[in-house]
Amino acid sequence: MNAPLSSTKSRLAKLLTLPLLIALSAALFSGNAERLHARLLWLGESLFTGYFQLQADPTPPPDCDQLFKEKRGAQATKEDDELEDLFADDDDESPSKDTKSGSVKDADEDLEDLFGDDGESATSKAANIQEAQRRAKEQCEEQKIAFVDISKRITPGVRVFRVVEGGVSAFIAWVVEHFKHFLALIFLLGALIASVRDEHISLRPPQSLGVFRLRALTQMVAFGFVTLSTWYYRELLSLPEEKTLNFIWLIGLSGLTLWHGYMLTLRPQFERDQAEGVGGLLAIPLFAIMGWISGIYFFSVGHPTGLAIELTKLTEHSILYVNVALYVWVGMLLKQSSITTQVFDIIRPLRLEPSILAAVVVVGAAIPTAYSGASGIFVIAAGALIYDELRRAGARRHLALAATAMSGSLGVVLSPCLLVVIIASLNKQVTTDELYSWGVWVFLLTAFLFVMISLIQRDRSLPMMGRAFSEAKVEMRAASARLLTPVLTMLVVVALYWLILDTVIDEHSAPMVLPVLLMVLLWREGRGGGSVLREDSEGDEPVGELTKEPATLSTRLGAATSEAGPHIGALLALMGLSICVGGVIERGEVMLAFPESFGSIWLAMSALVLILVVIGMSMDPYGAVILVSATIAEVAYQSGIHPVHFWMVVLVAFELGYLSPPVALNHLLTRQVVGEGEFHAATEEVRGESLWIRHERILLPLLVMGIALVIVAFGPLMFY
Repeated sequence: MNAPLSSTKSRLAKLLTLPLLIALSAALFSGNAERLHARLLWLGESLFTGYFQLQADPTPPPDCDQLFKEKRGAQATKEDDELEDLFADDDDESPSKDTKSGSVKDADEDLEDLFGDDGESATSKAANIQEAQRRAKEQCEEQKIAFVDISKRITPGVRVFRVVEGGVSAFIAWVVEHFKHFLALIFLLGALIASVRDEHISLRPPQSLGVFRLRALTQMVAFGFVTLSTWYYRELLSLPEEKTLNFIWLIGLSGLTLWHGYMLTLRPQFERDQAEGVGGLLAIPLFAIMGWISGIYFFSVGHPTGLAIELTKLTEHSILYVNVALYVWVGMLLKQSSITTQVFDIIRPLRLEPSILAAVVVVGAAIPTAYSGASGIFVIAAGALIYDELRRAGARRHLALAATAMSGSLGVVLSPCLLVVIIASLNKQVTTDELYSWGVWVFLLTAFLFVMISLIQRDRSLPMMGRAFSEAKVEMRAASARLLTPVLTMLVVVALYWLILDTVIDEHSAPMVLPVLLMVLLWREGRGGGSVLREDSEGDEPVGELTKEPATLSTRLGAATSEAGPHIGALLALMGLSICVGGVIERGEVMLAFPESFGSIWLAMSALVLILVVIGMSMDPYGAVILVSATIAEVAYQSGIHPVHFWMVVLVAFELGYLSPPVALNHLLTRQVVGEGEFHAATEEVRGESLWIRHERILLPLLVMGIALVIVAFGPLMFY
């Protein structure tokens, strides 16, 4: 595109970065504030015994003597009223003889109850009244003593402490009430940044003016459908907070619609501006296609609020989707740090054969993938660096692309992956502990398969290690020494979280701990000087180049947030519209064509594997999990498939789907981070080569994950 237009769009995207940074920081602070408040309550109880009594000033008790007199007076008045009621004559009516007789009889019974059958009963009643009054007076005195005691214990130190604790508590209450608004703001800001930079996920970028305008038109219509649905939805809302949230969605979606309408008027310059034919349809973003499908369906069946209702499912699980945004932010913060490069510095001196290095990278990436929430997020975060390192080691472009796309696929079954947390939260038949424990075995299987295939296809003309360990150990030791400081820094942060907030890194705390950990790491690196890893100023080139700008924490935070913005917007838009497509499938009763159960468990598993792979090929992981939980899961259970086994199959099938054409989401993200130029160069590099070499970036991941899926799906059935 022409430079002035790109520069204008870049400035506008950076202008939107600050509010996105504020929204992400507020969400991060709120998560840590909950842990801080729990710790403050523990500390308050430790410092001030019975702190729960001191959180507010006690209410002064009444004067016990005066209260006793008032109660005695009230009791006497009550007895007089009862006597008056018993003997009062009704002047307005003349009751019959029978009625009078009944009234006299009732009066006698009431008098008997009041005064007792004899003197002994009356004395007993009086004694009971006196005992009750005595106990009431004692309780009043106890309250008075407690008031004095609590008042004495509320020292100036307690007042200062409870101001802090109360402030944190009030903030948490406010955040809990408005967390859906945080998600809406993050979604809309990210989507707007992705729209301004035109980086929504598609099979290929536009290469001509006509396709550029087609892309803008489809996005305008998709956002227009959602905006119109949100407008209709406002009439169904009654609560003020619901109306406020609807207003935020309406303003943001209207802005997105208008922006894409404005893009229709632009005339960017392309290197090759000629008709692209049917291939130009591949440039339409995936979320826009989903928006068209959902919009046309819901409006055609007379349910215009359907899109908005489905989109609000995002806010029903707002914490999970805010965590997705935080994980993307973590990935970009990780890219800004030098720790990934320092890890590669340790193994680089061995000069491993490219296929062996690819195996080491893919297996080793499983752990950071588990902490990044999903394979696609890790590809966004570390894909460019992994690709560069493999190319530097001499790997073929297709091999490097295959390893980059698959770098996050092995870790989605390991703790503390967010995807597993979502599965367990939506399905009470399984727990995170069960899924993570079996996930270890699935990881070992996929790692073994990738290593074996890498050994089989490696270049036999090259040794597995270009240098002996004895020759490389000096450089490896030096690289390990450089890595020691950041590792110790991270350990200190983790220890402080444990000591101060009683928090360890697990599936629940990771989204709130990791950003802080990386910020501390970036701050330490900034104090030591050095360069900062930033995106290109115009946003048209892949990231990964070092600039000589000051590596301060604020600079790195700005760069990470600027780069995270379009990824957050693109992913959340894809997730939101995936949920809408899931609503179309559910409301259209497409799953009724699927039997409630199968007579054969083998037949059931075969059908489920096929449909799960198709879902993985066409939907994002989080939206797909929601759809499967609502529709297919019960079919699996009714067919006799164990819930844990079923969800392990789901995770592997999804990963196979993300690596399978025609969509292949992980390949699209790889293409996005390494740049279009490398993809074109990879195609030219393998002309005239064998079928495997020409399509290695697709076939290698499919072979590994396909074999793994068959084993995971059908292997355990032999033991049922």
